[in-house]
This record gives sequence, C-alpha cells and structure tokens, in this order.
Amino acid sequence: MADTSLSQTRTPEEPRVESAASGTGISRRRLLGTAGATGLVLGAAGGAVGYASAPSGATPLTSVGATEVPFHVKHQPGITDPLQSRGHLLTFDLAPGAGRKEAAALLRRWSDTARRLMAGEFGAEGDSDVARDAGPSSLTLTFGFGHSFFARTGLEKQRPAALDPLPAFSSDRLDRTRSDGDLWVQIGADDALVAFHALRAVQRDAGAAARVRWQMNGFNRSPGATARPMTTRNLMGQVDGTRNPKPAEPDFDERIFVPAQGEPAWMANGSYVVVRRIRMLLDDWEKLSLRKQEGVIGRCKADGAPLSGGDETTEMDLEKTDAEGNLVVPVNAHARITRPDQNGGAAMLRRPFSYHDGIDADGTPDAGLLFVCWQADPLRGFVPVQRKLDRGDALTPFIRHEASGLFAVPGGAAEGEYVGQALLEG
Repeated sequence: MADTSLSQTRTPEEPRVESAASGTGISRRRLLGTAGATGLVLGAAGGAVGYASAPSGATPLTSVGATEVPFHVKHQPGITDPLQSRGHLLTFDLAPGAGRKEAAALLRRWSDTARRLMAGEFGAEGDSDVARDAGPSSLTLTFGFGHSFFARTGLEKQRPAALDPLPAFSSDRLDRTRSDGDLWVQIGADDALVAFHALRAVQRDAGAAARVRWQMNGFNRSPGATARPMTTRNLMGQVDGTRNPKPAEPDFDERIFVPAQGEPAWMANGSYVVVRRIRMLLDDWEKLSLRKQEGVIGRCKADGAPLSGGDETTEMDLEKTDAEGNLVVPVNAHARITRPDQNGGAAMLRRPFSYHDGIDADGTPDAGLLFVCWQADPLRGFVPVQRKLDRGDALTPFIRHEASGLFAVPGGAAEGEYVGQALLEG
C-alpha cells in the first residue's frame, strides 16, 4: 500500500449517430445520457416508451456511461486510465493439451471482444444482453502472461528475466490456489453490470482452451460521489494514493513502461504488473485511536496531509521534530518508508481496487485491497519497496498478504492485431 496517487482524464471523440426521425446527427453519448437520465427509450416515430417516466423537472444524470476508452493504443488500456468504480481480476490456466496455437486463438478472441465491448457495441451471438442498454462506462480490459505460460506454450526462450518469481516476504501468508496463473485479465468499468458483462464474455471466450484459476472482485468510489475530484480512500479510511507517479512527469514512461527498443522485443511499450490480495485486519485497526492511526501512516486521516504540515500535496518533512525532539513523522510510518527517495528511487504506479468478501465464521470481515502496481521492472519497482516494508513498516501488524502474482503485460495492439501477437507469432 505505497503512498502514491493517480490522476488522468481522457476525453475521447464522441461518435455520432443519426436520428431516425429527423436525420439530424446527434452524439451517441448524448443519446445514451438522455436515455439514462429519463428512463425513456426514444422510438423511431418520436414517441417514448419505458417502465418509468422521469419526474417533472428532474435533474439529468451525468454521462458516466458514455465515456469510451480506446482499445488500440500504445500501452494497453487499464494502466494509466482513471480508476474505475468496479473491477474484476482473474487468471486462467491453459487446458491440458492446449499450447501456443490455442493461446494465440484465445488472445485473438479476447482482443476482438475487448475492442467491441469497450466501444459500447453489442456482444456476439449468444450474448447475455446484461449491458445492452448501457454505454461503455469507461470499460477497459487488460491482458498479461504469467511465468508458467511460457513453458506451456514452448516459448521459454521468450520469457523475460523480469518475470522471475518474486522473492518471499516475511509478511506473506499466500494461498497458492489464488496466486499466479498462465494468463491474467483485468476488467474495470464505472458500471457494475458493464464490468460483469465483460467478465462473462471473457470467460465464455476461453472455451475449452483455458479454465479460470482464480477470480477477485473489487470496487472504488463512484465517479461524481464527491463534490470535487479527490484521491480515493481505502477501507481503513485513509486517503490512499497521494504520491503516485503521474503521466505528465518527464521520467514517467521510463519508470513504468518497457522502452520501444527494450528486451525482449515483444514487450515493447508494455509493463510488468504485481497483483497482491492484501487483507486488512480492520477490527484491530479500528481499535486504534485516530492519533495512532495517523502515526502508523504518517498522514492526517481527514485530508491526507503529511504530519509535518501543509496539505495533501505538500512535500513531507522527514526531519521535522516536535517540542520533545521526536520525529513528527515516525521512523516506521508507512508513508515515510514507501517514498522513492527512501528506496533508491524505486517507483511504481498503483491502480488498486478495494474488496469485501463477506464475514468469516469468527465474525471478522474478509476485506482489504486488491493491490495492483505497474513498473518497467519489478526488481526496481515493487521488490525493493516491499523488502523495506518487510523490515519495519508500522502498518504490517494490520495487514496480511494472502495472494500474489506477477505478469508481463505487452504493449497495446495495433489496428488489425491482437494483444501478444508479437510473442505468439514472432
């Protein structure tokens, strides 16, 4: 749970559709937004039918559902795009007997499905129609390869050194049945039904070629839930993500993405993602006083400002002391330990989801963070920071790492290509 933040906004071009009644070109987004706001469906003759009509003078809803993220981009979608309110993470293992040929066919199917659904198009024949009356809702699908994928497809010589298994950490309590996997998929959307629809499509596309190894479901704050854009909060109530590297920073690409001329060549413009299911021991955390919680993190709970003073974005003063000579930001505070300048410049782009999977038999909540972080090389990103946290993070007694995975995520697919084509057909 590094002390970082992400903020970026996309404004894709609005496709236009023709009104059957007037022939006038109107924005597909305006059409979707109007239908969503009023609960009405516009008929060809200009009439309206639907299960409910809008109250007189109702305020139109925002057009969250109309936001579209492009599929054919330099870096795969779902990495630098704004956090979505719903997410699914899952891995597949190739079926016995399935190899490189079957994997290539599967990635082609997945890429075609992702392109269509992200554009808000209807699904293929046999589609469940779960999301038929919704817009794309910022839907993204992201695909990656695990360490085991390369042996199963005879591509061991193409496996990157950066994909070597992560070292063991003392805080790990890993469930191997919910870790790793041949193929990794990340789905995000600002509508739960749109995200679920994509999940079912991906599972259906797998067919006999692959089977689900594990699946995790997460959420974030919904767009527009706050009066102004804000860094999200985690389930501990902390502002979580203040110091995330930002795409506008000059060294962002260098730290997050594999260079275009990097090795191996098929990973050009790609990234490596570490996925960790981190359970928060909320009953223990909530017994702490506010002051102790803030000391564990090193930031004010109300607004995320460092304990050394200022607001959320103020640079933390690591040397500041109180009247008794004690460091204002404790030496083992989470925000201090995770700073890049405390870890040889190590940086990663965090893009997590919270999760809540019910209550255990003893009454404790099974809840926490689906930690997802991106970097050009995990040995220079996640690993040094986690090692530092392992040696004395004040947050460690209140969390437990229960699942883990590392995946190579190739660059985005060009028009007419599918994700991973350079690897599978190279």
